[in-house]
Amino acid sequence: MKVTAVIMAAGKSKRMKSALPKVLHPILGVPMIQYSIDAVKAVSAGLPVVIIGHSREKVKQVVGVNARFVVQKEQLGTAHAVQQARHILEGKTDLVVVISADMPLLRSQTIKQLIDLQIQNKGPLSLISIIGDSSHGFGRVVRDDNGNILGVVEEKVATTKQLEILEYNASVYCFRASWLWNALEKVDRSQVGEYYLTDLVSIAVSEKKQVQAMVLEDADEAIGINNRIHFAEAEKIMRCRVNQELMLNGVTMVDPDRVYIHKKVKIGRDTVLFPEVYLRGNTTIGEGCRIGPGVVISDSQVGNCCRILNSVLEGAVLEDDVDMGPYCHLRKGAHLANNVHMGNFGEVKNSYLAAGVKMGHFSYIGDATIGKNVNIGAGTITCNYDGEKKNHTEIGEGAFIGSDTMLVAPVKIGKGARTGAGAVVTKDVPDNVTVVGMPAKPIKVRKRMTKEINLVEKSNEKNIT
Repeated sequence: MKVTAVIMAAGKSKRMKSALPKVLHPILGVPMIQYSIDAVKAVSAGLPVVIIGHSREKVKQVVGVNARFVVQKEQLGTAHAVQQARHILEGKTDLVVVISADMPLLRSQTIKQLIDLQIQNKGPLSLISIIGDSSHGFGRVVRDDNGNILGVVEEKVATTKQLEILEYNASVYCFRASWLWNALEKVDRSQVGEYYLTDLVSIAVSEKKQVQAMVLEDADEAIGINNRIHFAEAEKIMRCRVNQELMLNGVTMVDPDRVYIHKKVKIGRDTVLFPEVYLRGNTTIGEGCRIGPGVVISDSQVGNCCRILNSVLEGAVLEDDVDMGPYCHLRKGAHLANNVHMGNFGEVKNSYLAAGVKMGHFSYIGDATIGKNVNIGAGTITCNYDGEKKNHTEIGEGAFIGSDTMLVAPVKIGKGARTGAGAVVTKDVPDNVTVVGMPAKPIKVRKRMTKEINLVEKSNEKNIT
């Protein structure tokens, strides 16, 4: 049977009290609506149909080519919303799955089970229900003494007695399409002015058709987000899912409740995450790393066997065996090659540090290329901005940059060159030359001093012999 999904995302979501549409609020770095799209993608044919209304252009921009869109110009209830999809779905699908875009915890396998239930059901629809103490605004499932479903009553219009019912409609449905479209025309406007999709249950019962309900074992899947409290609740559950999956795949978390990982993050086995670690966006961590405590990494790639303590990485690349922290900051474009060491309070931006570079504490490297095995002393700064533009600094392999050196870009330090402590370098330094002072100049060695040094060295050689 051909199955098509309809996702309702037209509401104003007033209770979120936000300028951003509710369905676009990110949960672990992913817009809420994307979870619904991913959930139906594996079980339906073709792209889902998303019903949009409030802030529809923003929703369309975020969802993009991942869905087809139908506009609900007036928000007149859930039945009215689904009815808007009739002109593109009627006669083109056998079953219609309807879910809400504010239920990010709903799993694909749960929707598949509902579809299988409806395929076996001779009646026109099946729904998902949950048993619990908190309604989250869901309607009540009303049954007769034999357990047969009689209808669903929305919480807004339920009587005091009906509000005591502890079985809730999760607002997830699977309809037989041949019955759905005509049945929608029979839905009357409620006393609060809306057309409720739940009325289809009583309509089916009145036609003596069977309605099936699948009770969820994991009630968390049905959590609908109506306000910031629900949002925090759902995000905590999603975070637990992500962390558990990573741990089952070989990642150690010293305290999983204090590790915060976005859904798209990838982490290699035998990596250890300490408390207060935040891994965000498109971040990849290799194998055998030790991250934290107190680390924030966003949209960065970290190689194998790296050690990062109390530091922030944004748009950075670390190769293997990098050691940094505490209190380092890698900004966009920072690239640390194998075996680079960064000391306390170091900052790197838009720069490449080649293999074996040792960068002392309290140093800033911006818009620079650093060669292999360079030593950068404490307090070194690349003065890359001249008030109008950013300028580049280049340091050759094996150079030694003394503490508190100011490298006024654009400037090039040659291979094996050295700067004295406190040097202010404004001109290029040739290979193997030592410069000192402000402004830095090469050290001039007198011929007599050189001659005396040579005599001492020859004398020492004779004594050794």
